Amino acid sequence: MSAGSPPADVAAPDGVPASGVRPADRPHPAGPAVAGPAERVRQAFADAGVEGRLHAVGLHRNRPREVAVDADEPVVMASVYKLPLLVAFARLVDDGGLDPTEPVTVPATRRTPGPTGLSALRDAVTTTWRDLMTLTITHSDNTAADVVLARVGLDRVNAMLDAFGLHDTRVLSGTDDVQHELREQTGSRDVAEAFAALARDDGTGDVAAYDPALTSASTARDTTRLLTMVWDDTAASPDGCRFARDLLGAQIWTHRLRSGFPRGARVAGKTGTIGAVRNEVGVVTFDGEHPVAVAVFTRAARADPILPRADAVIGEAARIAVTELRSGRVE
Repeated sequence: MSAGSPPADVAAPDGVPASGVRPADRPHPAGPAVAGPAERVRQAFADAGVEGRLHAVGLHRNRPREVAVDADEPVVMASVYKLPLLVAFARLVDDGGLDPTEPVTVPATRRTPGPTGLSALRDAVTTTWRDLMTLTITHSDNTAADVVLARVGLDRVNAMLDAFGLHDTRVLSGTDDVQHELREQTGSRDVAEAFAALARDDGTGDVAAYDPALTSASTARDTTRLLTMVWDDTAASPDGCRFARDLLGAQIWTHRLRSGFPRGARVAGKTGTIGAVRNEVGVVTFDGEHPVAVAVFTRAARADPILPRADAVIGEAARIAVTELRSGRVE
């Protein structure tokens, strides 16, 4: 941001930033001061003991509005990198470069440590590319993601991001490479020991996995732009975008973005976690209303691997922003 630019969550002098999206923070009538949504999001982050970045935008072409909190600051993606991988996969299928129903065998020796999906299995598994992609998104399966990434290719993913104009987003590697580097930087014998080192408050805090300049990174604004393209069928073919939306809507994790919304809301999303970094990005839809894309990226002050408040504030911050941007029923 240049020295003369307004803060990320404040409108330009004429009330409309260069992006053409109107901030949801508007001047309030005379009377008691009422904090706008961006201020309330900042306070929620502070109360939860996290640094946070957020961008939310209503998917309404005629009247786009946004809530932004440091939305153009670089952030660590962690497993949110699987979102651009999903879109690149769908585009490769569209181009005829990949048969999604082709069988693929993942040997027992090909495992990236993780708690879910193939990462938790001990034997060889034969499935399809489509089902590997499904595990990658719905369960954040690290092994499935690395196998799919090897097939799709880093160059293809990053060329797509460039073509979309998402110049602040780069995928540098899959999860296996991140874990390998983490083991080296913490002097650990295995991944479990490396994460145990990260979990100590007096442990290593300057690893590459925490530095957006050294690992896969994006911004909250770039991420909502990609989600918007998936929802308006411009990221891939209509069938490819529908496939992506279906997978994001089937994600099993409910402790972050989903936790901020009532049962009647439909929440599609992708989480990302590494050490003190906790993220989730997605789209929230209420029946009869325009959807709202929202991206929340956080880093906790404490290194504990289990911090329910740090997880829940992702849903709380998203709820504040989405509530401000809800369109009301569309006739």
